[in-house]
Amino acid sequence: MQTIFRNITMIYFIFLSAALGAAIYAGAVVAPVIFDTQSIFGTKILSQYQEGMIMTQNFIKLSYIVTLSVVFVVLYEGYKYKMGERDTLTLIGAFLAIATGLMFSYYYIPDIVLWQQAGEEATKTQAFINMHKGSEINFKIYAFGLLVVLVRNYSKALK
Repeated sequence: MQTIFRNITMIYFIFLSAALGAAIYAGAVVAPVIFDTQSIFGTKILSQYQEGMIMTQNFIKLSYIVTLSVVFVVLYEGYKYKMGERDTLTLIGAFLAIATGLMFSYYYIPDIVLWQQAGEEATKTQAFINMHKGSEINFKIYAFGLLVVLVRNYSKALK
């Protein structure tokens, strides 16, 4: 049984690390490239609205990984909690990852898509700008929550 749980733990670490890497890559590499097409082509070919449409498609696909990571965190951390392995910092990180992961996939992404479907002018409103900023902050909290869960679990695994 211990060997099976060790293998599950390794899969958990690998998947959460990949999800965290994908989140960081999307924000640090993909977004800056998509929103700076002028430096690639030498002239502005796409509007910010069109660039945003492309970025949204990336985040829609990323939301599948985010949702799966939430499921993994709920199952793994729930099992560890039930087995009496309670760690306040891990629980806080898990809560942050779960709550913000669900908000990203089921609140922010659908809301952004609706605003984009309303047209380019709708995405220039202060309400959209504020909501988009909220989604960015939410996603950073998600990544931080995953990082906390990974570091805490990894440090426990080394003992």
